[in-house]
Amino acid sequence: MDRLNLRHLYYFWVISREGSIVRASEVLELAPQTLSGQLTTFEASVGGLLFQRERRKLILTDLGKIVLGYADDIFALTGELNETLRLAPAERPLTLSAGVSASIHKLIAYYLLQPAMVLDRPVQLECRTGGTEDLVLSLKRRELDVVLTDRTPGQDDQGSFTVHSLAGSSISLFASAHLARRLKKGFPESLNGEPLLANATNAPYFERLMNWFSLKGVRMNVVARIDDSALIKVFGREGLGVFAAPTAIEDEVCRQYEVEHIASIDEVKDELFAITRSRNFTHVGVRAICEKRGNF
Repeated sequence: MDRLNLRHLYYFWVISREGSIVRASEVLELAPQTLSGQLTTFEASVGGLLFQRERRKLILTDLGKIVLGYADDIFALTGELNETLRLAPAERPLTLSAGVSASIHKLIAYYLLQPAMVLDRPVQLECRTGGTEDLVLSLKRRELDVVLTDRTPGQDDQGSFTVHSLAGSSISLFASAHLARRLKKGFPESLNGEPLLANATNAPYFERLMNWFSLKGVRMNVVARIDDSALIKVFGREGLGVFAAPTAIEDEVCRQYEVEHIASIDEVKDELFAITRSRNFTHVGVRAICEKRGNF
């Protein structure tokens, strides 16, 4: 920034738009000689000519085209900022940066974020998915306002954040119609040796499900490990195996992926949390998310 004078950049931008120093000077209410001098100063600071003069016309040089591209972006954002600042504080868009653990089903992620999207003021949501550890690190760096996850922070981070219990649901098993109808008879023993589509994101509910299988003496055949909850359901729809999902979204899973419900397992729960930097909410969107608790 020590070399870039934004006022000079603005003068250059107006000259580019108007096509001549004379017309630009009228817009800027400056004498043409003054504006020409400012342009010369700016060219010296960027280290090259921004215009070539051909028959009284100003033609952008290659350097000028590069600078103009950045200037267009800068002053487009400046215009948006001016429009925003003209609004009353309560009418200004509120930016909410949320991290969502990749192991959370996307429909449930929507349900968790939805309270922040129906506030009395507009909200601009920036949503990032990933591993909980990486998202918590971004929260610590203040790149995120909240992290939605299915697990609590590691021991080293527990004193740095506040964990809010959000919601819970039992887990259900689903499969293609032909497979589901066969497996409903004699459940859970009917699952022995059957293909299972496993969650590869180490989702806590999946570990609990595998423990439940062990307690029931059920041994399924893991045919795929997939880290995308939507892709697991597509594989299940095509008859490649049984998959697990929260019972709370049973109807939507069956409708969207054309599968059938096999059974619900009340002993296996999917628990979700919001992680924030502080117990005191300064962000109304985060407050709306954290205050909506209970089942889905």
